[in-house]
Amino acid sequence: MLRSSTRPNQFTFSNVLDACAGCSYVVTGQQVHSCILKFGIPKDLVLSASLVDMYAKCRNADAAFSVFESMQRKDLVSWNSLIAGYARQGLGGRALQEFYRMLSTGVSPNQVTFFNVLLGSRGSELVEEGERHFNSMNHKYGIQPGLEHYASMMETYGKAGQMGKAETLIKEMLSKFDVFLWGAFLRAFHLYSGSELLVFATESILKLKTDYPAVYSAFRKIHGGNGAPELKHLK
Repeated sequence: MLRSSTRPNQFTFSNVLDACAGCSYVVTGQQVHSCILKFGIPKDLVLSASLVDMYAKCRNADAAFSVFESMQRKDLVSWNSLIAGYARQGLGGRALQEFYRMLSTGVSPNQVTFFNVLLGSRGSELVEEGERHFNSMNHKYGIQPGLEHYASMMETYGKAGQMGKAETLIKEMLSKFDVFLWGAFLRAFHLYSGSELLVFATESILKLKTDYPAVYSAFRKIHGGNGAPELKHLK
């Protein structure tokens, strides 16, 4: 396009930035950002949000924050991208800080926001805060937690070694548990081989008879290099 002298616009650059974000090509993304400045393309809400998302997914939270702060108008999409960027880098405290700042501006969260918040809450020092946000989804905001939110809580409890709380969550949601959630549980608690709950998880997955390679991988960690013999059909 550039060689043909066709002038790109903000929609062109937004699509290219989305591609860079999907592949985590931060150097290419930076070059695209430079082209935007060179061509004098006005950074509207969509283009600015694409820049924030690109830098966040490329794990350059500082650059994402810099672009975000330059935005005259900040919508939920850009807030979600910023919060996710900090959460992915393990900067849970900063992710929660931006979440609270978002709320203070009057922007309401959605399911994506809470997934990023729960991701940022993984860690023994943030378990209670993660629980509070998880419970507030339905009670305060009327947002029904999805499977990804339950899976995230499993990961949170697993990192904190709180199997008792994970068991309580399982009992509350047992009828809705599928191979995705059991897989999250196994990944979180694979160090607790031999526990009654892991045996129960094994039996539950066998009943589902679902082909899910990630679950077999988790079983390999629990049962040793060969995995559970009865689960070899999950390869």
